[in-house]
Amino acid sequence: MSTPLIILIVLAIVLILMYNSLVAKKNQVENIFASVDTLLKKRYDLIPNLVAGVSKYMQHEKSILEDITKLRAQANKTNLSNKEKIDLDKKMSAALGSIMIAVENYPELKANENILHLQHSLNEIEAQISAARRAYNQAVTDYNNALEQIPTNIMANMMGYKKKDVFVISEDERKNVNVKELFS
Repeated sequence: MSTPLIILIVLAIVLILMYNSLVAKKNQVENIFASVDTLLKKRYDLIPNLVAGVSKYMQHEKSILEDITKLRAQANKTNLSNKEKIDLDKKMSAALGSIMIAVENYPELKANENILHLQHSLNEIEAQISAARRAYNQAVTDYNNALEQIPTNIMANMMGYKKKDVFVISEDERKNVNVKELFS
């Protein structure tokens, strides 16, 4: 075999490997986001049960329950972008946190079997969502790194691949919770 032919074969193999690597990373991001999306849907499906179980006990928390219902309705719309889903997830997490704090303040509500079951279910789904977000963020980081690193950045540019956003929490969610304030 001649040297130019060997170089051409090696170059073709390298290009194929880069291409396949980028496609795999893109597909992994999409697959993991689909898992996050499924878990968010599972969470939104729990909301009507939570609202029904909690509303008769918590008339004064009506605005939180209405907010959750509105967020759930928004989440059920079709054709939401990934960014819109991420934003809705942030809002829903904050609203559900408010509900859990309210439940903690009312012993008769905490003791209700339905509420205990829903609390457990929500805690479980929130843990699953958190794990899925971490996996998604890692996949996005790997993907975005490949888009920026040489030589895969050249191939990614030719393929029209764009950077993806990671799940990020707001500044308010980063602050320490003032427990005294919650019980005032």
